[in-house]
Amino acid sequence: MTNANFSSNQVKRHLKTRHLSMIAIGGSIGTGLFMASGSAIHDAGPGGALLAYIAIGVMVYFLMTSLGEMATYLPTSGSFSTYAARFVDPSLGFALGWNYWFNWVITVAADISISALVVFYWEPLRFMPPWCWSLLFFTLIFLLNILSVRVYGESEYWFALIKVITVIVFLAIGVLTIFGILGGQYIGLSNFTIGDAPILGHGWSGSFLTVLGVFLIAGFSFQGTELIGITAGESEDPQTSIPKAVKQVFWRILIFYILTMLVIGLLIPYNSNALLGANVDQIAKSPFTLVFQRSGLAFAAAIMNTVILTSILSAGNSGLYASTRMLYAMGTTGMAHGTFGKVNKRGVPVMALLATAVIVLAIFLLESTDEGAYKYVVAASGMTGFIAWLGIAISHYRFRRAFVHQGHDVNTLVYRAKWFPFGPILALFLCILVIIGQDSDLLLHGDFKWQRFAITYMGLPVFAAFYLYHKIRYRTRKVPLDQVDLSQQLD
Repeated sequence: MTNANFSSNQVKRHLKTRHLSMIAIGGSIGTGLFMASGSAIHDAGPGGALLAYIAIGVMVYFLMTSLGEMATYLPTSGSFSTYAARFVDPSLGFALGWNYWFNWVITVAADISISALVVFYWEPLRFMPPWCWSLLFFTLIFLLNILSVRVYGESEYWFALIKVITVIVFLAIGVLTIFGILGGQYIGLSNFTIGDAPILGHGWSGSFLTVLGVFLIAGFSFQGTELIGITAGESEDPQTSIPKAVKQVFWRILIFYILTMLVIGLLIPYNSNALLGANVDQIAKSPFTLVFQRSGLAFAAAIMNTVILTSILSAGNSGLYASTRMLYAMGTTGMAHGTFGKVNKRGVPVMALLATAVIVLAIFLLESTDEGAYKYVVAASGMTGFIAWLGIAISHYRFRRAFVHQGHDVNTLVYRAKWFPFGPILALFLCILVIIGQDSDLLLHGDFKWQRFAITYMGLPVFAAFYLYHKIRYRTRKVPLDQVDLSQQLD
């Protein structure tokens, strides 16, 4: 397959391997690690949190290798939406594509709103109202996306590098503290066994439900790794860079997360209220801030506030890119209006970008005027990341079966995912488990509330509505294995 010749109406292949790796790393290292890791350890204990993150890490590994195999074979900005439409059912591809676009649009709106809260940590910067800061940050990420994919990739590379350096410094300081070279209290392995710590402590009765809840936190933390599939359509050399990026990203992310959780578990008592309820406007409760402060690092909260602001801008930057490219890809395949499938001379799908930006601003305005309606809009996209992962697992399973069924040798694949079919089946099972366990207390305890149930699981009927609309209108069927389109040309 050659990638050298492309028409002027296609995106440009200007992303290098370092860009792909950092975009995926940056998408998954953010507030989930910097803030939510503390509440995960508080709820499930160090042992339970480590178990949850390792299990989700293994699931993400199989999803990444599955996506890597398909993206190397058929690199496209439509990613799992295109794969699902080709290898499974056009209606599934339609639902995955629009649901994923919808999710990132809402995420970008939330990110620009949260960014203003983070800025207000510094009193001198409160001279403008929050909405002005939000619009300023949105303008910045819009400009980074409209210039060229090279500008986006370079900006995201440096955004992600800041986060990676922060994690490395945190791990270094944590290790020095553990060995007594720096100040701070060392709790040790007793933190894993004392009191009611789930898994290794005495709190066995609620261990499963508690750890299942942390599975959800871990899953949200790792979301963003699938961006490698979106960026494949603009990779300079997808057959080389995608396999390399998949390997690098998985091990780096897993090591960062597991070592970080271990350091926090060894230094901060899991039952400390300081770990509970941290969010972006409570920087002092970030476990990173706590460890930095205990080691004697001055201005720890201000440093972490800067890093978290960078993380939010990075997430918004990636979100605007991902949603724009998904809408562009759907425009080229007939799943959206053809206008969205056009690009300018720099290879930027401007109409898809403008349409996405308008909806982002509309949702941001809705948050400012009607918080009740906004809450339901956010809930409607709550499971989209996990649904996308389900789509990856199903699509890869069908792709490999069709590949063999049509007489192809899997050894001819440039990149081949290991442990098939165990890998995608395990990932599918764990995804379903996490989706069902979105609110385990609600389902298994007697205090059932319909409103809470509707908000928690609203993402499922929204996805079903997209699917059924396309299914009923176009009367599609599951693609038979012998009719699966395995050509390496895009429509």
